[in-house]
Amino acid sequence: MTGVGLAEELLLLGYDDTSGKATGSRIGLDLGMAAAIMVELALAGRVAFSDGSIVVTDPTPTGDAISDDVLGRMASDTPHTPASWVQRLRHGLRDRILADLCGRGVIRDVDETELGYIHIHRYPVVDRSVEAEVRGRLVDALTGERVPDERTAALAAIMAAIRVEPNLGLTGPAAEDALRRLAEIAAGAGFTGGVSLEESKVRPSVALVIAALSRAIETALGTRA
Repeated sequence: MTGVGLAEELLLLGYDDTSGKATGSRIGLDLGMAAAIMVELALAGRVAFSDGSIVVTDPTPTGDAISDDVLGRMASDTPHTPASWVQRLRHGLRDRILADLCGRGVIRDVDETELGYIHIHRYPVVDRSVEAEVRGRLVDALTGERVPDERTAALAAIMAAIRVEPNLGLTGPAAEDALRRLAEIAAGAGFTGGVSLEESKVRPSVALVIAALSRAIETALGTRA
């Protein structure tokens, strides 16, 4: 895998570009990023959903340091349910992804001190082209008629599970239509709600992982308001 991964894309959408602060539920974002890493591994053919667990099917490294660390942890452990994996993997993941994006020059770490001793870190965007590409794909998928590609559909499904409503520059009826479309894409990515294989570009093996992880996240976050 090369470029910015799904977890990095999710984090960029979950932080305000200017203030560099998280804009939504921190636990939701952490669970989503853990799920995104596993979906990334499923896209690469490294993990699969089997007998109620997410298992490693190929321990060969992908070339991405964070994903390979997770892959190694999963390969050296016994199989766990999706609910167990997202909880196990979320701890410390945010800091690693933030450090990775800082190292790539996408964001920067602003270390501020409050009350003389409390350190507060903000991560404003430096290279806006990365997030602009992600938002562009999402806007196209949420407002257009075309079926989104596999990666975009996977990202949309995770966004729906963690109840993210990113600021995509949409208001009024367009925003309402986008939220409806987000739910449709999520259903297609996980082959739920009567969506057929022909209506989704997501491979069945990946769809199983997406559906299982989405259920795990929704259970962890509880009933929608």
